[in-house]
Amino acid sequence: MKKLLVILSIFIIGTGLRAQNVGLSFSYFVPSNGSFSTPISPFSIRGLGFNFSNHFAFQTGASLYRMAGLSVKDTPLRQNESFTGPNFTVFVPAELVLRFTGKRVSLDIKGGGFFFYGFDQNLNTGNIDKAIRELEKWTVANSNFSFQNKPGFGYLGGAELTVNVTNQFGISIETNYLAGQSGLPLTGSYTGGISTLETKSIDYKDAKVDFTGLEFSIGLIFNTSAGGGPGAKRKRR
Repeated sequence: MKKLLVILSIFIIGTGLRAQNVGLSFSYFVPSNGSFSTPISPFSIRGLGFNFSNHFAFQTGASLYRMAGLSVKDTPLRQNESFTGPNFTVFVPAELVLRFTGKRVSLDIKGGGFFFYGFDQNLNTGNIDKAIRELEKWTVANSNFSFQNKPGFGYLGGAELTVNVTNQFGISIETNYLAGQSGLPLTGSYTGGISTLETKSIDYKDAKVDFTGLEFSIGLIFNTSAGGGPGAKRKRR
């Protein structure tokens, strides 16, 4: 129920914000030490907001990502591959936007924070067992971990370039750097060894999902009114 309320709140808030342009775009998230991920269309609306002035605005929105996998930091295990996933992740940014506008081209410089929550969370036990074998110098290892999934927060910064091909149609290219984390305390044990087996208990209470990486998007923007501005842009992805 809490997960459903979070999603509903996102869209209720979104309906009260002003947006005069609509569009269609495709986004991709490339995490550090994780797996390439994409949002689930059409569950993504970004660029909702309002203007403080002709060049300064606030934007928000929401995306539902199908995360292939993310890394987990603050553990003794070395990570070359993702430790979580796949899962569904709600991503909600809150950005301040500075816009520079030309005759046909506009550049938005963005910065702010974001909230995210990964539900239907899973651990990639295959990658975790591999990291345990490397840590212990064992030939075999099997883990049995449980976790507490918590919401996360982070900061972001990026830029969006929009080229207006006509008065009604434009092309948008956007890149954002995301840096966030959420608590994921791990407890349990693992068993393994070389010639004989042994079992060790673990309590990685400081473990965190590492939501760090680059978000890319490219899309089409359609002007539906004579107005506009940095906060007056809505993109359905």
